[in-house]
Amino acid sequence: DVTGSQVADFSFEDPKYDLRITTSKIIDSNGSLLGFVKIIRDRTRELAILKSKSEFIEIAAHQLRTPLTGMLWGWETLTKENLTDDQMEIVKSGLEATKIAVETVNDLLDVAKIEEGKFDFQFEEIDLISFIGEILEEMADLAKQANVKLFFQKPEVKELKVVADKHKLSIAVSNLLTNAIKYNVANGQAIISITKIADQPFVQVSVKDTGIGIPSEDAKRLFTKFYRAENAVKAVTEGIGLGLYITKNIVKSHGGDIWVESELNRGSTFYFTLATDQRLIPSNTAPIVEEY
Repeated sequence: DVTGSQVADFSFEDPKYDLRITTSKIIDSNGSLLGFVKIIRDRTRELAILKSKSEFIEIAAHQLRTPLTGMLWGWETLTKENLTDDQMEIVKSGLEATKIAVETVNDLLDVAKIEEGKFDFQFEEIDLISFIGEILEEMADLAKQANVKLFFQKPEVKELKVVADKHKLSIAVSNLLTNAIKYNVANGQAIISITKIADQPFVQVSVKDTGIGIPSEDAKRLFTKFYRAENAVKAVTEGIGLGLYITKNIVKSHGGDIWVESELNRGSTFYFTLATDQRLIPSNTAPIVEEY
């Protein structure tokens, strides 16, 4: 039996090599250690392909963002004009479609930065309770439009300090809350709660909804790029499946982990952890190669 794997990545220049070395214990049927096995995987070509693809996405997204920003400004200007009801309906529809396109382009740019190891973080100590409270206020209108009630289950303490990048972490939390609202049911609920993990330098945050749930065969692939469960596509047509991938990378870069528990047609709960000790936060963000 091979168990207890450890993974290490190494890069070399001139000539260029990128290697992943996996070390695993070899255990016999009695549980005794027989030795170790090392597997060396040459990832040079796949990382080069990944870099080339990321560069193409980044260039294309940058080219799209400029005209989309102009269109967004134009639609927003028209909403202030004295228009008929029918004309205003067309303008609002165009504004909403353009906002979705801008969000998609921004997600593509974030993914390109993640895969190139350029998704830079600026860490500082923040109060997680007030931080999440502010995000919930920002999400109130979206929840109201979807007829979903938001709840915040706070810990007993008044403050709970963590080390985080406020902007990046707000993207992660907003992504989870947006999904909890979009994939919910009418008169549904979305509940976010914070728990200090006993005897560990971590805080756990959960986002629970009463929505459509996730099929078990889809749950394991939710955090990969461009993947959306079939029932999610039917419920909400727009979206390209990048939000949870970005969220995962943000959480990992904070020294935490993320996972989901779900029951089809009964709702989902997404959990993630954050380190309260800055020494547990990775010192750099390496390029991501997805494993299936």
